[in-house]
Amino acid sequence: MTYTHRPVLLAEAVTSVLGDSTSSSATSKIIIDGTFGRGGHSREILKNLNQASKLIAFDKDLQAIAEANTITDPRFQIIHESFASMGEHVPAETADAILMDLGISSPQIDDPDRGFSFRQDGPLDMRMDTTRGQSAAEWLATAEQKEIARVIKDYGEERFAVQIAKAIVTRREQGESLTRTRELASLVASVVRTREAGQDPATRTFQAIRIYINQELADLEGGLNAAFNCLKPGGLLAVISFHSLEDRIVKQFMQGLSQVSVPRGLPLTENQMPKPFAELLGRIKPSEQEVQENPRARSAILRVMRKIKNKTVGGLA
Repeated sequence: MTYTHRPVLLAEAVTSVLGDSTSSSATSKIIIDGTFGRGGHSREILKNLNQASKLIAFDKDLQAIAEANTITDPRFQIIHESFASMGEHVPAETADAILMDLGISSPQIDDPDRGFSFRQDGPLDMRMDTTRGQSAAEWLATAEQKEIARVIKDYGEERFAVQIAKAIVTRREQGESLTRTRELASLVASVVRTREAGQDPATRTFQAIRIYINQELADLEGGLNAAFNCLKPGGLLAVISFHSLEDRIVKQFMQGLSQVSVPRGLPLTENQMPKPFAELLGRIKPSEQEVQENPRARSAILRVMRKIKNKTVGGLA
């Protein structure tokens, strides 16, 4: 079955990394798409990229890699790795712009065999890269109750995390391990008695387990650091996030680089004031029309910054 994906904030993201009119420029540029997905942003970037430039894309998902391999443009390169490893493939201070579109793609959600969705029954996998790591079912079959509760609370912001974890472990102790998405969704629904209008009781639990299984927040922190180190001074970083945990990390990272601290009372003229490492360029949300046409865009936030000067970052700035 073919699954479609509509890229979020497409024009805004491409403009943020390329500007309004770069196709006529003869300047050679290196652009990085940290999350190829199904290639919506990459293909649009290539349409607007001059022939002297290059686009390097990353993705952990084998299906995304297969889709990327259908692109025959010599300016394009795909790497089967997390964007957190971009520093191993792109020399420091060489990239002109980097785009990171976080979260999961529509085909990952819509394909029941991937195990991301509670709406259809499928194997409880949830791995973006199915060639490595534990599946969600394997983790739930062995993890301690406290660890399960912590993951669901921290990554799903679920107030019934303890009750859900207890139900999972009780079922496991009865010899009934969870192996299917609908099994987990039904179990969560039996515990979570109240939920926001229009939201499935399993939404937060599935998000939390997916984030943990794929180490998404750790990858994001590593990816932001790698991206900053790969950018040239003057280079642009654009990041699209879809939930508060991601956006908080992106916001704090960018704000930290854009601020300078000077001891109070230090007599400095304006010219002597230290410059920040980056400049914040804006925060963009989808238009009402885009949300109407693509409801999955409703929570998206695009943040953009420009690197001013070099700094080796090994943790959040």
